[in-house]
Amino acid sequence: MPELPEVETVRRGLEHFVTGFTFRSAHNLHPRVLKPASIAPLSAVEGSRIVSINRRGKFLWFTLDNDLALVAHLGMSGQFLVAQRDRPHPKHVRARFSLKRGFKSHDLLFSDQRTFGWLSVEELTDGVPQSALHIALDPFDKAFDRNAVIVEMKSRKAAIKSVILNQEIMSGVGNIYADESLWRAKIHPEIPACDLGVKKIESLIDAAVEVMGEAVTVGGTSFDSLYINVNGESGFFETSLAAYGQEGEPCPRCGTAIRRIAFANRSSHFCPKCQVKSRRKTKG
Repeated sequence: MPELPEVETVRRGLEHFVTGFTFRSAHNLHPRVLKPASIAPLSAVEGSRIVSINRRGKFLWFTLDNDLALVAHLGMSGQFLVAQRDRPHPKHVRARFSLKRGFKSHDLLFSDQRTFGWLSVEELTDGVPQSALHIALDPFDKAFDRNAVIVEMKSRKAAIKSVILNQEIMSGVGNIYADESLWRAKIHPEIPACDLGVKKIESLIDAAVEVMGEAVTVGGTSFDSLYINVNGESGFFETSLAAYGQEGEPCPRCGTAIRRIAFANRSSHFCPKCQVKSRRKTKG
């Protein structure tokens, strides 16, 4: 599933290609592409000019020159693609938008092979759509309250990996970057968050910022064609992964084989030597 680096890469691509364009037409091509809570059909954006492309965590939205916004969640395989004449359209286009700015025009496609992504027409509250109001700020947001997030994390008895995956505490981190952040901070994924010291939680947030920032620089992580940027390019952070998906490979830090364990209906990857599970509270 696309996480913050992938969604931010898409946001930047959209910002470059579609800001200032006006929706000439909007076509819904699949019964599940429109979120049931949408206040209007996709055609409601026709005639609206795109002012900016915004993101909170894994949510994207097109801010328009009226009271509406076009909101998107990529789900597991959602993609925005600017149609190019020399490339065939993808097989799983769920919505098509025709855009125009002066003498320039192009189509914007929303493709989603697994149909877990969605689009929605919504009103904004303080600049944020209804769908994203419950989502916490991510650590790249200027308003991110680092100290408050640390206090909230430390108050939780759940495993630290569950806590950093909780989008209502700190958004943007998914399974890939959770494993990578925990590896960099040398924290076992199953340690209760409340057993970690403040400095250790600080190091985890620093690691998350560091690893996701690096991933954004190279366009995110692409394991297959389910995630590509708006111009059809893949991200290259997969080559930098130290823990996620590396079961049996040597830890880049100590050489111990990376282990994979079941974790909350998904997998968790870690180094059993660098990330020791201890019942004692960590210092700091």
